[in-house]
Amino acid sequence: MYKILFVCLGNICRSPAAENIMNQHLAEAGLDGSIYCDSAGTSGYHIGAPPDRRMAASLQQRGYPVTGRARQFEWADFREFDLILAMDRENQRDILSLDSTGRYHSKVKLFCDYAQNHRETEVPDPYYGGPEGFEKVITLLEDGCQTLVEELKNKLSTESQP
Repeated sequence: MYKILFVCLGNICRSPAAENIMNQHLAEAGLDGSIYCDSAGTSGYHIGAPPDRRMAASLQQRGYPVTGRARQFEWADFREFDLILAMDRENQRDILSLDSTGRYHSKVKLFCDYAQNHRETEVPDPYYGGPEGFEKVITLLEDGCQTLVEELKNKLSTESQP
């Protein structure tokens, strides 16, 4: 099973939203049994907390389920996951700093590398803003998740061919 980890700072806004959006897109594509998604934060601020209520409301308005509890990124995640997607460069630096040998650096990418229809290079943190910030983040995450699903469909079909 292919495993993807989405990572932001506190694991209550961006990364759980990405996880829930991606899981919905995977289910719609018939890939939910082949790909596992999780999320984590680089900090331990909110360990055990559900997704932010404002993010949860925005996700639910668009028809997404909201599941998960905040957890902190840990070194074992390097071994456990095939792809680790950081929401911004600071998160990416924090993740990479835990891998002093550089062995797993190739697994760590920026989420916006998959967003085809937006100019942003980082997913902005909506925590201190209003509802429009959460909506913008969800739109950006939908874009990147759709591209990622298409890439994974191609990857899995190529791997299953003789």
